[in-house]
Amino acid sequence: MSLRATAAAAHYDPGMLSKVLAGKRNASPYLAARLDEALGAGGEIRAAVSGRRAGGKSKPAAWRGATPSAAVLALQAAMNGDPAELDVAADGLAELVRYYAHAVSVTPSGGVYAELLSARTFAGTQAGRTSVKGRPELTVSAGWLSSLLAISATDLGDHAAAVVWCTDAERKAGEAGYPELLGWAALTRAAIAYYQGDPARSATLARQGQAAAPAGSAAQVKLAAQEMRCMAMLGDFGPMADARRRASAALARLTPGAAPAGIYSLPRADDPPYTATSLLLAGRYAESATMTRAILTSAYPSRAAGDQPTNYARTLLILALAAAGLGDIDEAAANGAEALSAGRMVWPTLVLAGRLARQLDATSPGSPHAVGFRERYADAGSRLALPAGPGGQER
Repeated sequence: MSLRATAAAAHYDPGMLSKVLAGKRNASPYLAARLDEALGAGGEIRAAVSGRRAGGKSKPAAWRGATPSAAVLALQAAMNGDPAELDVAADGLAELVRYYAHAVSVTPSGGVYAELLSARTFAGTQAGRTSVKGRPELTVSAGWLSSLLAISATDLGDHAAAVVWCTDAERKAGEAGYPELLGWAALTRAAIAYYQGDPARSATLARQGQAAAPAGSAAQVKLAAQEMRCMAMLGDFGPMADARRRASAALARLTPGAAPAGIYSLPRADDPPYTATSLLLAGRYAESATMTRAILTSAYPSRAAGDQPTNYARTLLILALAAAGLGDIDEAAANGAEALSAGRMVWPTLVLAGRLARQLDATSPGSPHAVGFRERYADAGSRLALPAGPGGQER
């Protein structure tokens, strides 16, 4: 039989089957069962994939190319032999989405990317075992994991991977009829464009996301706030004020079910996210500094990063940029240095640090503050958190 004929008999995608046969993709129990039936193999293919030989003892299942994370191994063990194994998978994946939504917000992305990828591969396998109409929650979980991978890839500066994961999250949202995923994917795309220095494109993506995201969702609030800071970067202060009003209105409509913590959460504050950044970009340095100090006092009362080093570092850098705008070079350099020592670096944080380095060079060229901070900035760039490569070594 040809590859296409075999794939058709097994009701399986020929491209995916080709990768499995070439050892580039793991064979799932589902595929093994379909091939066994299509080829009349009498259980031999099932046995090969599950690690058993016909009539022999059980052996550990082999994953080619990568080792599944401990979480996925736990799910596989929990599902083993359970007659309701899709229910087990659905519940377990929903829990993993909640777990990783928190982990991504507090852990350098290089430390969780591989685990997320393992969980997303497992979710995709499970979602492929049944129709979307029958078990849409599996598709939704796969979409959330793709969204988390997009956010992590963005932090790592791997924009090509981030865009692929955004596209997959959008596709899963469409398959399952779950529009909130569309909003978060749009926000990730908008964030990439913003930090790449393209605020016009970022604003367009943010507006498109607002149209797709459900009313009363945290995604809609953040998308309106993202449009606000893009307009501030463009110096278009009328639309900036309008976007701020829409962000405030969306914040007031935030439903009680919005995530209380994690990467998809939103602090219920008086002002929308990114307001201090927008004021900074609008040249209103004193207001931005006052608001940022208030955020530091309420969110980080002991002036320590706690379990959110990335957010803490970015807040300090906003304060540093505002101080530099006010001519307070001492405070700017001190807050910038503290931000760079707050933990492992991620790409958006380095973009902000680069802006501060350029501003210090412009306002205080050759000074110890400017030279010292640029040296710290160069060192921080070497500490960008990258995912683990073969053998567990960081790339």
